[in-house]
Amino acid sequence: MLRFLTAGESHGKALVVILEGVPAGLALDVDRMTADLRRRQGGYGRGRRMAIESDRAEVLAGVRRGVTTGAPIALLIPNKDWVNWQRTMHAEAEVPANATGASRAAVVRPRPGHADLAGALKYGHDDIRDVLERASARETAARVAAGAVARQILARLEIEVLSHVTGIGDVTLPEAVAIPVDRLRGIPEDSALHCVDPGVEQRMIAAIDQAREAGDTLGGTFEIVATGVPAGLGSYTHWDRKLDGRLAQALMSIHAIKSVGIGLGEEAARRPGSRVHDEILPPVGGAPGLVRPTNRAGGLEGGVTNGMEVRVTAGMKPIATLMKPLRSVDLTTLEEAPAAIERSDVCAVPAAAVVGEAMVALVLADAVLERFGGDTMDAVEAHAHAAAAAIAARLTPPATGENR
Repeated sequence: MLRFLTAGESHGKALVVILEGVPAGLALDVDRMTADLRRRQGGYGRGRRMAIESDRAEVLAGVRRGVTTGAPIALLIPNKDWVNWQRTMHAEAEVPANATGASRAAVVRPRPGHADLAGALKYGHDDIRDVLERASARETAARVAAGAVARQILARLEIEVLSHVTGIGDVTLPEAVAIPVDRLRGIPEDSALHCVDPGVEQRMIAAIDQAREAGDTLGGTFEIVATGVPAGLGSYTHWDRKLDGRLAQALMSIHAIKSVGIGLGEEAARRPGSRVHDEILPPVGGAPGLVRPTNRAGGLEGGVTNGMEVRVTAGMKPIATLMKPLRSVDLTTLEEAPAAIERSDVCAVPAAAVVGEAMVALVLADAVLERFGGDTMDAVEAHAHAAAAAIAARLTPPATGENR
């Protein structure tokens, strides 16, 4: 089982992630991990915090001489902004003598749409900062670091995970789910919103600018696409082993994600079955493999991968911190007051898409290790190749005159 835990606060000293279940023998490329962390920090509409941080994960354990040992992997991501928050976020009972930064007043006005109020009521906190520091999306940097390791497991089996932004506010791509992978690979690295259509992207940028001027925020949608995924990951035998359910839970756990769809998603509920289900046709030209003219199911049927691309979409609500705050209540007086304002973004959909890639990679890597288990990456690869060969043999048409 591949699993991970994260720890740390938005303005604390560092974020920590422990990733367990990675087989021995995986050559870990830390530069690729850094590249993913930098992508999470990008995208039009991000706030000032991204200009402060320059995320890089330090490997503390589980790797020796660049190769995983099979032991839990520990990663540390320092917060550069910690220097400005030591007098507010110190772990010691008293402020350390050498602490730097300002002492900030308690936060008592919860933001509608954030974890502020629910968290304060659950844990009895008088200062909502005890909630918002951990509930902050800063935590997702640790997930991206863990996901970067999972991506490298998948890469050994030639599985690739990509994403693209399909909508910002009410500006959306038409028929986004049908966009071919080659177009996704062709999105320029410096794309402001990582959208396949430059014209639509400019309209998205204009919408973000308008929201910023109004002191408002915008959400949107993105799609995650995984290529090279073998058939047979997941299971239909138990509710908690269905891969579509595992993917949905993983994506819904990302901050501000409010909806998840597989393939056509909710559009499938509006169509007749003849325009939803993907037909299955015989092999062509003697080549192994059945033919699926469409992939409306998003590569999953009955909770199991069917060999097609896995396509998952997610919808992100607008960020809860508004520069023109909504009405709220001061929890010390229970009188009406404007919601607190914390440094934040206008739009973080491109960043959420990178986090989505990480979560999908972690779920798929877990499913790969579940199906092709082994203590070493060589064993996992051997089991995967053997399973692929068995499926190919079963789906290879018999030669003329041959009985099977």
